[in-house]
Amino acid sequence: MLLDLTRYRQRLDRFARTFQAPDVSDESDHYRVVSPVELAFEIHKDKDRFRLVGTVKADLELSCSRCLDAYRVEVNTPFDLRYLPVSAMSAESEREVADEDFDTSYYREDQIDLNELLREQFYLSLPMKPLCRDDCRGLCPQCGANLNLAACACSSTWEESRLAALEALAGDRSDRSNRSDRSNQRTPER
Repeated sequence: MLLDLTRYRQRLDRFARTFQAPDVSDESDHYRVVSPVELAFEIHKDKDRFRLVGTVKADLELSCSRCLDAYRVEVNTPFDLRYLPVSAMSAESEREVADEDFDTSYYREDQIDLNELLREQFYLSLPMKPLCRDDCRGLCPQCGANLNLAACACSSTWEESRLAALEALAGDRSDRSNRSDRSNQRTPER
């Protein structure tokens, strides 16, 4: 889906469209679009520079990072993006990055890729650690059972095998110490 910038000649224009989920889905994404996507924005034009200010609304399906169950996230994200032609990209190899550079993208052949804009906004709205709910108990590390559905029969105690040799050594040392303490204790002579 490409936005043809040659169609927008006014200093201020509007764009609004609803896309069906299959039109914006990509199998390589870490989410799945499960509702129509509403994209609406104002187009501010200044010669060959464009500024898009608007919102994107959709429902995404994610996998919980603890129990791996699918759950929905509602996206209602505002954005404010600046677009410059690729030819405006600086040829300098090193320069200081300004704050507005983080909101600047580049377009080619008078077209902006709306799929890329939507993917970027979806990824920015995803939680850092996707959880189906705050109190998700996750999966049992031994048998893999979903602990949100039922408790499993696995042992809840954890034995650290890497330290078992040290614990045995410490146990032997304390046994020797106790025996030598007892042998050093003499009964008083009368």
